[in-house]
Amino acid sequence: MIDLAKFDAIIFDMDGTLVDSMGSHLEAWHKVCDKFGYDFDLDYMHGLGGVPTKQTVHILNEKFGLNHDSLVVAKYKRDVWNAMDHSPTLIASTAAVFHHYLDSKKIAVGTGAERSHAEELLAKHGLLEHLGALVTANDVTNGKPHPETFLTAAKLIGVPPEKCVVFEDTIIGKQAAIAAGMACILVENGKIM
Repeated sequence: MIDLAKFDAIIFDMDGTLVDSMGSHLEAWHKVCDKFGYDFDLDYMHGLGGVPTKQTVHILNEKFGLNHDSLVVAKYKRDVWNAMDHSPTLIASTAAVFHHYLDSKKIAVGTGAERSHAEELLAKHGLLEHLGALVTANDVTNGKPHPETFLTAAKLIGVPPEKCVVFEDTIIGKQAAIAAGMACILVENGKIM
């Protein structure tokens, strides 16, 4: 087990870090890109993992010189994702860390997902009830790579940022953690790096 003795709290990203749902989100984004005229690039879109959906739309609009309504595109993406036949599972490596440190560290989730989606997914896997805090896209003004998500989580669990470690699967998430003054451990393809 990874040694996290020097930290008082662990903050997990959700999609692609704690729950294996990135594949279905990327599939949904592919359909969104096709419908709204954005060129779909799998690696680029994966790199935007953790960014709230409406903010992702702003990024895509700017990148492709388009002006789609972020609320309309976000709703379409949510509808596509909800209609998909998928059942996200826990990522074994990070779930093991979650359960190993459950009784000795404060644990939070900081995600770019909407609150209703995050609560449903985390409750389904029996994790929600064990969290000291859940910070979602609905709880912050600035999504990742801004540090607000992680700083809010640390504040809610009462742990200084420098005593928190973040588990993330994207560079944008890592940037947010570092900007928050926290250590960050990357998770790539379900493996802790």
